[in-house]
Amino acid sequence: MSRTRTERLVNLVICLLSTRRFLTAAQIAATVPGYEHDASDPRDHEAFQRKFERDKAELRELGVPLETGTDSIFDSEPGYRIAAREYALPDIHLAPDEAAAVGIAARLWQHAGLAAAASSGLAKLRAAGLEVDPQATLGVEPVVTVDPAFGPLTAAARQRRAVTFKYRVPEGDEANTRRLEPWGVVCWRGRWYVVGHDRDRNATRCFRLSRIVGDVRAVGRQDAFTPHEDADLISHVARSSGPIARTGRATVTVRPGRAAGLRRMAVETVPGTDGDRLTIAYGDVEWLAARIAAYGPDVRADGPPELRESVIQHLKELVARHERVQPAVTP
Repeated sequence: MSRTRTERLVNLVICLLSTRRFLTAAQIAATVPGYEHDASDPRDHEAFQRKFERDKAELRELGVPLETGTDSIFDSEPGYRIAAREYALPDIHLAPDEAAAVGIAARLWQHAGLAAAASSGLAKLRAAGLEVDPQATLGVEPVVTVDPAFGPLTAAARQRRAVTFKYRVPEGDEANTRRLEPWGVVCWRGRWYVVGHDRDRNATRCFRLSRIVGDVRAVGRQDAFTPHEDADLISHVARSSGPIARTGRATVTVRPGRAAGLRRMAVETVPGTDGDRLTIAYGDVEWLAARIAAYGPDVRADGPPELRESVIQHLKELVARHERVQPAVTP
């Protein structure tokens, strides 16, 4: 299924979940991105109807409980909605690796253009005077984000369009301009990388997104290059990154019975009165800080200072993001 159709189906599901009323095809066309058309043009309207029929069939094949009906006996046209009681999942208990996969999906959600389109659709519903359930889509609102460069780079890779950006390497203070034909964005060891053809060096290169400074700017026309058919992006990043030198030593205190993931990483564990004291070897302070912050109050970073500062920064960012997604409270 194409990305465009996937986005349209997701937006349609969010739209139909967010209102208790039956929405007519005309209301859906005016609300859901991807259904825009000229209703006065017979051919354009017929194309919309075919598209909508295919999407309805697809949702039903996927098991989405799509209902057809009217809100009143005076309604001349049937509408559609999704019964939230039938669509909702029971409580799901995830293993740590499964939860990590869900976390990655949540990060992708916000920066793949889906969240913005969904919010726009809900705003259109409210503007049309339709009642919107603010709790209907809470399960798909991410709290964690990825690097700001993720969206522009994935878009450029899909369009096969070159980009330019400022990039700072660890051993340098100044960010240098890079020109890249991006082939794709991949995650390796908890970090996001873009891989492509570096025009200035005439070679394949990868860049860590967190080291990109400022905005990523697309240049030139679309379909300006063709990625290597046999390019293995993950393998290239792995070779470029090399083995992790775990020369750092971190000391953390964890509550009894908590933070099993950190306990497996520990090279030494010493029981204490206020918790178990772990010694962990690490090579990337930001990666370890993110793992520690994920355990919340169950883990305390004792040292070194760079780790404590990084954990504090992660927690501050999480608090800020949580505050941004909280609904406004009206007195």
